[in-house]
Amino acid sequence: MENIEGLDALVEQAPEFLMTYGLKALAAIVIFVIGKYFSGVAKRITTKLLTSRKVDATVVSFVANLAWMLVFVFTIVATLGQVGVQTASLVAVIGAAGLAVGLALQGSLSNFASGVLMVLFRPCRVGDFIEAAGVAGVVDEITIFSTRLRTGDNKVIIAPNSSIMNGTITNYSALEKRRIDLIIGVSYTADIAKTKKVLADILDNNPLVLKDPAYTIGLAELADSSINFVVRPWVKTSDYWPVRFELLEQIKNALDAAEIEIPFPQMDLHVKEVPAK
Repeated sequence: MENIEGLDALVEQAPEFLMTYGLKALAAIVIFVIGKYFSGVAKRITTKLLTSRKVDATVVSFVANLAWMLVFVFTIVATLGQVGVQTASLVAVIGAAGLAVGLALQGSLSNFASGVLMVLFRPCRVGDFIEAAGVAGVVDEITIFSTRLRTGDNKVIIAPNSSIMNGTITNYSALEKRRIDLIIGVSYTADIAKTKKVLADILDNNPLVLKDPAYTIGLAELADSSINFVVRPWVKTSDYWPVRFELLEQIKNALDAAEIEIPFPQMDLHVKEVPAK
């Protein structure tokens, strides 16, 4: 009888229980969905606002992701508070466990700190071609914890910010001008003055080769099987690879037309006859 009476009491309290906690659960779900939506809105508004003020794309990406994370964390706290979790106690627990969490997430914290340093000191920006952390590519995005690179063959590489900041960064796009370094070898029978003139004519007639700084052509080495000239023109950074490819083709054709031999590795074999005894 006592069990039946207890069951009847539970059945009587069920509607009230469902009404109270069901509404709380429903409200928590609504808060989470709305908060997640507004985290995306905060990211878009931040991006639009900073872009309209012509802020560097690197800073825009970093701050927008940070705004998204702040709103999302606030949403999580509000959701937990709605279902009855004491947020004040939660904050106290998080503070007490801060040291343990910091040790467990030291890699992520290091990436976050490195991301802040990258935004402040700007060793590279979105759109720069860099070589860092053992990889090379164009910087597509700098987020809170990682940097997204796009390689020349259109692969995506995600590199941790700490790996980039703690190593050497080679930024090929930082300056407006770059020098092309070519080594051209010709035969020992070639006329030095004539060869230099052929090379100079090619550079003078190429509209993408800059006049300032002036190019350099010089005899660099008397090698084993060739006389090596250095050819060092200056070009705009964006023209580096097209001009390099074009110059190599033009130099080969011009040297052939001038009958100046470009040697290649070869071996002379001398056969000595030994008279029979």
